[in-house]
Amino acid sequence: MRITQTGLLTCDPSKASPGLTLFAPLEAHNAYLLNMAGDTVHEWALGEPVGGNVYLLENGNLLTAERSPEGPIGVNGKGGFIREYDWDGGVVSEYIDHAQHHDMRRLDNGNLLYIGWEEMDPDKATRVQGGIAGTEHNDGSILSDYLKEVTPKGDVVWEWHMQDMEIENYPLHLEVPRAEFAHMNSCFPLPNGDVLVSLRRNSMVAVIHRETKKFNWQMSDLTWGMQHDAQMLDNGNFLFFANGLSTATFPHSRVIELDPKPKEIVWQYKGSPPFSFFSPHISGAQRLANGNTLICEGVWGRFFEVTPEGEIVWEYISPHEFTYFNNDKLNWVFRCYRYTEDSRQINNRVSA
Repeated sequence: MRITQTGLLTCDPSKASPGLTLFAPLEAHNAYLLNMAGDTVHEWALGEPVGGNVYLLENGNLLTAERSPEGPIGVNGKGGFIREYDWDGGVVSEYIDHAQHHDMRRLDNGNLLYIGWEEMDPDKATRVQGGIAGTEHNDGSILSDYLKEVTPKGDVVWEWHMQDMEIENYPLHLEVPRAEFAHMNSCFPLPNGDVLVSLRRNSMVAVIHRETKKFNWQMSDLTWGMQHDAQMLDNGNFLFFANGLSTATFPHSRVIELDPKPKEIVWQYKGSPPFSFFSPHISGAQRLANGNTLICEGVWGRFFEVTPEGEIVWEYISPHEFTYFNNDKLNWVFRCYRYTEDSRQINNRVSA
């Protein structure tokens, strides 16, 4: 897909789910709120470049993962500064962990759950299976993921470490570097306190039991192609963006709704033809109130809403670009979210 137009491309008011769409371009210092016509109706100025997830809390404040110049180098999804902004852009709170990456969530108890990197113990690193031989970091090390829950005062009250799992049971995808085990890119708190996670380089979605710190549900499927944004829907099913990297002669992405009990796909969206919809990394999806699904095709900065039958009823492409290291102009977006006017997040401050 070649970007030939930006802004609003499609809107069918009779079928689209009305609301405000939030997004924050990667590497930008801004977050934007769009109405259904594709107009920016509110924005926030951020202190550092966007590095990962950005979303609205129920009080209408903005929670961001912003890129720190410190911490691990040569990694993607880097955050480090987790900041909360009020509606007018004032900083309400800040938590710093220079190893934080990709995702973070404000819990109902006010605590913060987030993903971070740590260097694996050398003996554990030798047990990592799969990946491309010789692609560890220059010093031979491998980074692994951890989860931490911290209080508003910064006290760690719960943590989990990927390197404490049975490492041999979770091989990396054969076509990825061995520098990271396992590149967690989402952490979704479940009502019972467990955490649903996406492990990209294992093409695996799993549930971490809060007490035992073991996986009490897991599923891996190479056809997902190193997925993103695993979440639980109100009906108990799991929704995620299957990137589809290295999975076919013509790679293509899908959005999958999975019933976790029989481990069966109950709904999916893919392009027509399939290769017309493909984002090899980042990206996400959100199930909307009317049953439609909002999709962020991240590497194209494309947000579009589809009906259960797959009809596109709203579509927008971000005009905000940044310059990559080889001078390419990119408009990548990690995720986007839709909020109704009367939601707690928007509270009728602006109109859709």
